[in-house]
Formats: sequence, structure tokens, C-alpha cells
Amino acid sequence: MIHSVLVMGVLRLLSGVIELVSAVLILIIHDLKTAMIINAVLAIVGPIILVTTMTAGLIGLAGDLSMTKILLIMVGVGFILIGTLS
Repeated sequence: MIHSVLVMGVLRLLSGVIELVSAVLILIIHDLKTAMIINAVLAIVGPIILVTTMTAGLIGLAGDLSMTKILLIMVGVGFILIGTLS
């Protein structure tokens, strides 16, 4: 379980660094088209980090949760992705 927490923390730190670097790039470049491209890439990276982080957490909890609860969590994550991609 500690390994899963470490993986989740590192993934969230990586996500934060990507967001900060993107913000700095947008401010430095000062071009609307490039800013939109960077923002679009972030819209792809965010859900990938979310799914990967949730997967690491579910793997860590696999012994403690019933299969029904794991399935419900996966459905919830799916709804989040559907809501953000629509």
C-alpha cells in the first residue's frame, strides 16, 4: 500500500510540474495559437494522470475492497472522463 501512495504522489507531482511548465511557456511565448495548443495537450495529459493515479490506488487497495466497490470506482472515473471529454 505504501508503494501505491508513493506512485500516486509522484504522479501528482509530475502533473503539477507539467502544469507549471506549461503556464510558464504560455507566458513566455505570448502567442494565442501556441497557448491553445499547449492547453489542448494539458487536456489530454490530465485524464491520463487521473486514470494512472486511480489505477495505482486501486491496485494498492485491491485486497481491502470488494470487487463491487472497485467496479463502482472505475465507473465513477469513467463518468469523470466522459464529462470532461464531452
